[in-house]
Amino acid sequence: MHILIIEDDKYISAFIRVSLEKENYEVLVGKDATEGMFLFSSYHPDLVLLDLGRPDRDGSELIREIHQISETPVIVVSSRSQEEEKVAALDSGATDYVTKPFHMGELLARIRVTERLLAKIA
Repeated sequence: MHILIIEDDKYISAFIRVSLEKENYEVLVGKDATEGMFLFSSYHPDLVLLDLGRPDRDGSELIREIHQISETPVIVVSSRSQEEEKVAALDSGATDYVTKPFHMGELLARIRVTERLLAKIA
């Protein structure tokens, strides 16, 4: 499975990337919305992990942009923990929502759920 991380915090993206690679996932990292969308369009990942707190573009806007061209699942990984922000992201098309700080075991479990759903569709 190929996973694209769109996260501007280099420490968080490195932590997630290393953890996913240890689980044998192929990982790409976009440090901002522009790079993330370029990588998305170029590599067509199976899953996107997206931080909503983008300094360059709203995360919900990115979710909608991704879903205009693909049905690729998007799991939001964000420090925004207010219910209305979670609802807005899910209503924009996010598949799931994980609040920072998080445990990697939980994120991996949510990725596996997404993998199972994709396998049923295929």
